[in-house]
Amino acid sequence: MADYDVVIIGSGLGGLLCANILSREGLNVCIVEKNFKPGGSLQTFGRKGTIFNTGLNYTESLDEGQVLNRYFKYLGVLDKLKLQKLDTEGFEVIDFPDGRYRFAMGKENFLETLSKDFPAERQGLKTYLEKIKAVCDEISMYSFSEKPSNMINERHLNMGAADYIRSVISNNRLQNILAGNSMLYSGTENKTQLFTHALINNSFIESAWRVAGGSHTLVNILTDNIVKNGGTIILKQKVGKLVVEEGKIGCAVLANGEKISGKHFIANIHPESLLNMTEPGVFRKVYVNRIRNLENTMGMFTLYLVFKKDTVPYVKHNFYHFNQDNAWIASDYHPEKWPQNYLLMHTCTAENARFADSASVITYMDFAEVKKWEHTHTGDRGEDYLDFKNNKAGILLDAVEKQFPGLRNHVAAYYTSTPLTWRDYTGTRAGSAYGLLKDFNRPLESLITPRTQISNLFLTGQNLNVHGILGVTTSAVVTCGELIDANYLIRKIKAA
Repeated sequence: MADYDVVIIGSGLGGLLCANILSREGLNVCIVEKNFKPGGSLQTFGRKGTIFNTGLNYTESLDEGQVLNRYFKYLGVLDKLKLQKLDTEGFEVIDFPDGRYRFAMGKENFLETLSKDFPAERQGLKTYLEKIKAVCDEISMYSFSEKPSNMINERHLNMGAADYIRSVISNNRLQNILAGNSMLYSGTENKTQLFTHALINNSFIESAWRVAGGSHTLVNILTDNIVKNGGTIILKQKVGKLVVEEGKIGCAVLANGEKISGKHFIANIHPESLLNMTEPGVFRKVYVNRIRNLENTMGMFTLYLVFKKDTVPYVKHNFYHFNQDNAWIASDYHPEKWPQNYLLMHTCTAENARFADSASVITYMDFAEVKKWEHTHTGDRGEDYLDFKNNKAGILLDAVEKQFPGLRNHVAAYYTSTPLTWRDYTGTRAGSAYGLLKDFNRPLESLITPRTQISNLFLTGQNLNVHGILGVTTSAVVTCGELIDANYLIRKIKAA
């Protein structure tokens, strides 16, 4: 039986980061991953010589001194990544049927750009920017303050993002513009917390970047670091059962029967999947019921486009289109109106930033639309499923063509994914894009802490506090802070 200090279940970003941190601090770490390659939603796939990201399409706060920059320096990945900065004058373009608006980088630039379109809302915009910055500064893992507190200020969990925006901005269009990139967190008008919105918007306004060459380059750096630190990564092996002995996890039993023991266990998986690995009665019934009844964020349909060589100029911004005035589509989803919105992102190679070699077009898709195939598996879903995907791809491409006339003529090939794809590769219930939905109406119920009822079992990943690269990074540090001193970690990150 293999024996480790820490056994980590799942190699999504949270698991990889925990393994990096703990292995570099001297612990003997093992990651167990059910898929044939690590990375979770950081995985990429290649088609016709083009690399497509599945999750990490762009990230935030990587300018010198900014928060993710400091984390990545500590982790030893920043100088190994090839980064492309998005357009400082408009890294997000928010498009409605009768108007197009830009999110500019930097607080002052952002304020000045939107104030030109909405001069009467200048003070409201200033108040908004100050608020989302203040919310972030109160997070100890964001501001790097050494204080023994939870990562999140509880009063921000009780406040809705849409409600707050309406309280400081009176213009309905501007309210929806500020929520224009809510697809980044599957924003729900009557549920999404101000905390979630603030952490994501504030961080991207600071700076926004693409990882050139594909998100797998980050995975490769992280896995190389783990191995160099003496860690072990086991692929193509699913944890079937966690054995509890005297109130602690004694070992993980793999699908092949192999047992792996550890002093501590970290689950980088959906909490409901964790429940299924233990015998009934291990977790209290009230906890089990709470987890099973929590709502998940909506899934996505993605259209991956391969462009004919040197035919589509690369643009350094993301394009969010809405066919209605309300940007909170996750609250207002209607299959018969599909697609009500989409996000289009270009990608280019590190060698040729003049032309885009591909693009990803993402829109919401309710799991009900693919439920008839829920008991099938990737690659074996039948012709009717392929017909469904091709039909949806055509409808979505038609919608994109309206804003970008002639784009279809430059498409050499396309590929698709649905919530079923996400379910199979990331293990999220119903193919949820971002795991559990954080609901300000039920703040404590939807808050998942790293510590569990089992003393040597901890959680990490997007289901804890907030998703995204920065959110999962801070959550990983919080989890590791349960095993080694959190203030010690903060000091090392600051020093880096």
